[in-house]
Amino acid sequence: MSYLSVSTWSLHRLLGPLRWTEWDAEQKAHRTREQEQPQVLTLLELPQEAARRGYRAVEICHFHFPSTEPDYLQQLRSAFTSAGISFDTLLLDYGNLTTEDETRKEADLSLMRSWIDAASEAGAKQIRIVAGEAQPTDEQAIRQSAEALRALADYAAERNVRVITENFKSLTSTGESCAKLLQQAGDRVGIITDFGNFKSPSKYDEFLVTLPHSVSVHAKAHYDEAGLPDTEEYVRCLETVRASGYNGAVVLIYDGPGDMWEGLDRIGRIVKPYL
Repeated sequence: MSYLSVSTWSLHRLLGPLRWTEWDAEQKAHRTREQEQPQVLTLLELPQEAARRGYRAVEICHFHFPSTEPDYLQQLRSAFTSAGISFDTLLLDYGNLTTEDETRKEADLSLMRSWIDAASEAGAKQIRIVAGEAQPTDEQAIRQSAEALRALADYAAERNVRVITENFKSLTSTGESCAKLLQQAGDRVGIITDFGNFKSPSKYDEFLVTLPHSVSVHAKAHYDEAGLPDTEEYVRCLETVRASGYNGAVVLIYDGPGDMWEGLDRIGRIVKPYL
């Protein structure tokens, strides 16, 4: 059966500073930009709180990690074990596998491998790697990304982590480009289908391209200024998922105003009949 999960992006106003990774083109190196946010809950406290609220898994964005030191990663692994829920996916939000800058490409690949190591230490099942920022019609970029994803998947498999990507950023912004990428990357690379990343009116047909390869679905609604979801459109997305036979994590995504847990509860009530 499908099961309910939550992304830390849906709680980003509660988990403390965001640590964004950026590429400094002048210095030819990565840098971290810290964005202040309130800390109501620590990342180590999150698994227990998520379990208390009925979630069976969590996905963690890389910018929420306050540390990647081994001791901290072991504490995070233990927090999930104690809570009895799964650390499904580490979401690495940075990286461009289709860059033409060789220095950046090698630096990005090295960074990705370091986050694969972190995912393994922390007990994550998967790591989401962004496929690239080239245009979805760029055949050479698709080949370049697929080759890199295959190599990263081999590296991750030795550490009991699976590499997945997502219909996220330009390269995988269409069902057709996702299909080509997945065919070339091979079965060891999975994908996340995000409701908000394909464009209407073709998005529902494009879901059917990626869902057979998906290990996670990001159930993101369209919200009005009050944080209320477009229920009709959201249900159409959920009906498409159910019709596809998908069986895996359904991850609630909320980034509207007000209390984030309440926003998650609103969409959770819509999603639960589809699990």
